[in-house]
Amino acid sequence: MTEQPGRLAAYWERQLDKMEEAERKRARRLPGWRTRKHRRALAVVLVLADLTLVFGATWFETGPKWVFPACWLTGLVTGGFAFITLRVLTGRMSGSFSRLLDEREREWRHRVTYIGYQALSYLMLIAMLYSLFVAHTEDGGVRGAMMMSALLVTGTTIPAIVLGWSLPDDDPEDFEEGMGNA
Repeated sequence: MTEQPGRLAAYWERQLDKMEEAERKRARRLPGWRTRKHRRALAVVLVLADLTLVFGATWFETGPKWVFPACWLTGLVTGGFAFITLRVLTGRMSGSFSRLLDEREREWRHRVTYIGYQALSYLMLIAMLYSLFVAHTEDGGVRGAMMMSALLVTGTTIPAIVLGWSLPDDDPEDFEEGMGNA
């Protein structure tokens, strides 16, 4: 029985090593996009995609039948692209394990996680109030669930948006050193 924790710890270390290697490879992607200007543009695209999802949720079962699918498809595809690209450009600071981050990155991650948690809490409160507001209407429960889904997706993107907007430009010398070690 005492051997089991040791094997589990060794397995966990191997998994973290694999994740660290994958992160090093990802860090070399899109070198021309690693500026604040590009990250901010992607953050704006992600905010607009989130707003498109929320707009689509407000029109669920109340407007023309094409509005909801068009908004959700546009919001999910555009937002998904912007979100994944921002995660690559920010070095996955909003979701990496502490071991894979330096002190500065760890501090950024703690800040944006807290901001994201607070924002998600408020968005869920808004979703609850919206659900109460539409509960008496036809398909009120489904409309409330769609709004909750849109606001949940929006809330999960908040850390990437904050990082994309506020991180300074990468130091070009650090990036070139990382490329030279490859």
